[in-house]
Amino acid sequence: MASTETTTPKGATPDGTVPDGTVPDGPAPDHAKRQRDMAGLEAGLDALDTVQTGRTPLRETLVKKVLPPAVAVVLVLAVWQILVWAQVTDSYKLPSPGAVWGEVTDAWLQGTLLDYIWTSVSRGLLGFLLALVIGTPLGLLVARVKFVRAAIGPILSGLQSLPSVAWVPPAVIWLGLNDSMMYAVILLGAVPSIANGLVSGVDQVPPLFLRAGRTLGATGLRGTWHIVLPAALPGYLAGLKQGWAFSWRSLMAAEIIASSPDLGVGLGQLLENGRTASSMPMVFLAIFLILIVGIAIDLLIFSPLERRVLRSRGLLVKS
Repeated sequence: MASTETTTPKGATPDGTVPDGTVPDGPAPDHAKRQRDMAGLEAGLDALDTVQTGRTPLRETLVKKVLPPAVAVVLVLAVWQILVWAQVTDSYKLPSPGAVWGEVTDAWLQGTLLDYIWTSVSRGLLGFLLALVIGTPLGLLVARVKFVRAAIGPILSGLQSLPSVAWVPPAVIWLGLNDSMMYAVILLGAVPSIANGLVSGVDQVPPLFLRAGRTLGATGLRGTWHIVLPAALPGYLAGLKQGWAFSWRSLMAAEIIASSPDLGVGLGQLLENGRTASSMPMVFLAIFLILIVGIAIDLLIFSPLERRVLRSRGLLVKS
């Protein structure tokens, strides 16, 4: 029976190269091919791991981020003005953009415009921070303890689906017309969303992460802090965004229904005052301010946090 032998070219070393470092004619050895394949694979992985951190040019930012919403606002104002000119309804039902702008200038000249905004924003942010302090440990407890999840999980889901305005009457009866009532309504609206968001994030943590953490000694609170929370951060952040939305809506509902001189005039109360006075320019002013504050909080707080989380995971692709 003939045996098959692998021969080395004359003058070549065992790895298939000649003393001057060149590869002789003929097929390359298998291990050299594997080395080239590994080098290509490592280069590809390095390219995937590379995160572009260069600053976006100002012109590109203006064109891609500022111009589209500006064009949308101009189009909305144009359509709005056309509807007013066409007299599709009575003028007291649909005021012109100029009438609403006049309401803005009057509130600015009277020094009340910023007071309206600050009254509501300060309440909303403080209530959201309180909800964050309560909802985060509650969400961790529900996510990590099976008995607690079985007992409280369905209740949190039910509270999240309950309209925030339903809490205003009992909160007024329990606490009276004061800021404590406002914060109670915010907490009842926001805490379930924050807790459920964190539970969803923890449920999506790969079990391999938890086993690796236990192998490295990250158990208990240390494992929660170093393994669970970082891995659950995307879901947690989504819960925070939803929690802020519930906080803001809950506050507006409370300000519309509960009015008292001691509470001051926030944006919700401004909206109710416009309804009482049958002043549609004031109603539109309150609606626009509520919308602008919601958009500003998202752009200034949550969008940067989301981009940072995505960038840290190599998921933010520069377009």
